[in-house]
Amino acid sequence: MDWKKYVFEFDGFQGNLDRINIKKALLDSKRPLSEYALKSIKESLTIEWTYNSNGIEGNTMTLQETKMVLEEGFTIKGKSLREHFEVVNHQDAIEYLESLISTNYQFNEKDILDVHALVLQKIEKEYIGRFRTSGVRISGANFLPPNALKVPDLMEELVAWVNAEENTIHPIIKATIFHHRFVWVHPFFDGNGRTARLLFNIILMKEGFPPAIILRNDRKKYYDALNKANIGDYSKLLLLVIQATERSLNIYISHLNNTYEDYQLIQNIVEDPEIAYGTEYVSLLARQGKIDAYKEGKNWLTTKNAVLEYVINRKRKRNV
Repeated sequence: MDWKKYVFEFDGFQGNLDRINIKKALLDSKRPLSEYALKSIKESLTIEWTYNSNGIEGNTMTLQETKMVLEEGFTIKGKSLREHFEVVNHQDAIEYLESLISTNYQFNEKDILDVHALVLQKIEKEYIGRFRTSGVRISGANFLPPNALKVPDLMEELVAWVNAEENTIHPIIKATIFHHRFVWVHPFFDGNGRTARLLFNIILMKEGFPPAIILRNDRKKYYDALNKANIGDYSKLLLLVIQATERSLNIYISHLNNTYEDYQLIQNIVEDPEIAYGTEYVSLLARQGKIDAYKEGKNWLTTKNAVLEYVINRKRKRNV
């Protein structure tokens, strides 16, 4: 697999990756995590992961409804049977994924097929856990997936690349490339997106990162980023994965350090007289990944120190 042909702006994200590495090291310093704290965080993230990934594909359940289905076994009035199955199936797939995680885990075709089978169990019967056997078209995409006859070889190539490139590139970069390449191959008739958003997290989780959850509110941005990657520009997709990973790291660290209050809504941060920027500009910095920030729903949260650090670094660069 020749990845050199892609235009991949890695250098521009080194600062983001350095910041994530620092947070990852802080999280590692807290290990082993208490069973209670770990259980609480994992349960919360499982619900969020399921809600957001299904929502990207059109599932209309709210976060609270997803929680009720998973934790209480409720049937939500007005929601289809398929939507209920999508919620339960995704949780089962996460549990299976977590059972696979180890530092020496090697990607393999069987696990890919098994994850897909769990995602679509009770929904599809004929095609679950099997590669597609005919052509498909993706609405809104700027490419046509490869011929079905090529799918087995392309998937074998992708699996070999993930395993062969061990420790040579940052896990977040590797996960980003894998995610796009999987969606580009589009190996299944249905369930490709959810399966991809599950599988690419194996690369992160086996290295001790929490799962990166692409938010349903970023659905358009996410599809635009995939289309950019189809023409060789991974920058937007990498930024999304970086931000998703950092958000999960912040959730873990804030639970363990009781520092959640340090992150505030941007409109509250800019009220501080030390902050010379307005809400719109600081929000832009957050969206572009230029400051330490993460997204909750439609709102960006950051810290006063993150904005001040950006100001200091900007002044320093001007004076060089």
